[in-house]
Amino acid sequence: MVITQTKDAFYPQSPVSGTLLVSSSTSDYGATTICRDKGKRKDEEHLGASANGSRPDPFMLLAAYKSEEELATLRQKKAGNRLVKYHRKQNDLINSFLKSMDEHTEEAKAEEETVRLPITIAIWTSLIGNFVLCVLQLYAAITSASLSLIATSVDAVFDFGSNVVLFWLHRKALSMDTNKWPVGGARLETIGNIVYGAMMSSVNLVVLIESVQEFIKHSDTEDKFHIPSLIAVGAALGAKILLFLYCSSYRRQSSQVQVLWEDHRNDIFINGFGLVMSAGGSKWIWWLDPLGGMILAVGVILMWGITIYEQFGLLAGKSAPHEFTQLIIYKAATFSDEIEKIDTVRAYHSGPNYFVEVDIVMDANTPLWLAHDISQQLQDKIETLPNVERAFVHVDHEATHPPEHRKNV
Repeated sequence: MVITQTKDAFYPQSPVSGTLLVSSSTSDYGATTICRDKGKRKDEEHLGASANGSRPDPFMLLAAYKSEEELATLRQKKAGNRLVKYHRKQNDLINSFLKSMDEHTEEAKAEEETVRLPITIAIWTSLIGNFVLCVLQLYAAITSASLSLIATSVDAVFDFGSNVVLFWLHRKALSMDTNKWPVGGARLETIGNIVYGAMMSSVNLVVLIESVQEFIKHSDTEDKFHIPSLIAVGAALGAKILLFLYCSSYRRQSSQVQVLWEDHRNDIFINGFGLVMSAGGSKWIWWLDPLGGMILAVGVILMWGITIYEQFGLLAGKSAPHEFTQLIIYKAATFSDEIEKIDTVRAYHSGPNYFVEVDIVMDANTPLWLAHDISQQLQDKIETLPNVERAFVHVDHEATHPPEHRKNV
């Protein structure tokens, strides 16, 4: 069997007589129709289960699984590394498909419990650390009057402010009044990131203007080499490196830690560069200091511009990763024998998490109670998956109608 990944679905070609036919909508990312030969599905389930131990494999996906020995053989061929990378990705996809939705949920919960304490430590350590570093860098900027150090202190002040606001928003999102906010508060953090990014960019624009003016109107007064200020910024740089290394281990498990990790990473560059340019402006060439202020201000504006763009994508409904859409397609197609086709699957961001829409097709003579119960069970199962905010399952009796929610069709 060969599995070919495409834009909208996976196409297993089974060696047994049961078939899986997939046709993709050309107008929607993630919109897919799957028709299953139900007459052969029982035989496929039997063959799949025997090949995979206790896990059913109705589409014989394991036939495409590559063992470590096979991967080692592939690596010796021309373009072997690319082949191995491709098949490892396929192996991960197959493993993901063959896990039950309960397994996905239990693994996510177990991982969350394992990293709960380290994540709490990362958040509080970053919060307290950013407050201390904010004080140190404000002292350095005020006593030295260095534009490069002023740029680093502005970043430090806003870092601490953003940590407090994001921490509050995270708590607030968990306790939103569902009567006023029916979809919950998951998007509050995304909105907070956008507002904070806009404020950060505005303040750094002021620093940029001041640096340009100093560059143009520089006086002949001597720039003093202020050692205590440089020591304070150096201490802040060392602390940021330690926080960066600690948060890097847990950034995949928490969106809060991911934001903190990015913040520490950026601050390593900002503080290190600001330290060098401030010292250089005092000891060697005066214009290094305002130049450093300009470069840092522009760099921060660009970095936050990228972040704002990404956060807008989450609010605007950017598609979920294709592998996640494939997982939903497979799980819906194998959920019940009563489901004849998967008409459409859409998964998209609504803040950091996903909304999932699934249109399934059942026989026109299926009793209403049975159609409701199966679709409700599928919806509930999908909503237990990691990163799923809400799921909507719609039942139809045919798949030949025009796409739904298209005013111009």
